[in-house]
Amino acid sequence: MENLVQSFYNWYKQTIRHPKYRWVIIGGTLIYLLSPIDIAPDFIPIIGWIDDAAVATLLAAELSQVFLSATTKRKKSGKTRPAPAQDVDFRTIDIES
Repeated sequence: MENLVQSFYNWYKQTIRHPKYRWVIIGGTLIYLLSPIDIAPDFIPIIGWIDDAAVATLLAAELSQVFLSATTKRKKSGKTRPAPAQDVDFRTIDIES
């Protein structure tokens, strides 16, 4: 059983970090959390909520890792937001007619 859980975790982690499949995994996870079809049905108190809590925790942990790695990669590559435009000082000349 432990090997099965570890295999699922590794698959989930690798798939959510792949940009092509990230939104599919996020959508599938949200559907699983909202669906009445679970490993342990939600109408069973406490036991029914454990699998949902584990999946929600897994999603939150992996999304935070994806966000942190993207932020770190952006900092290392030097890509930052452009600096805001500087104020320009103009001199005005009065022309009398």
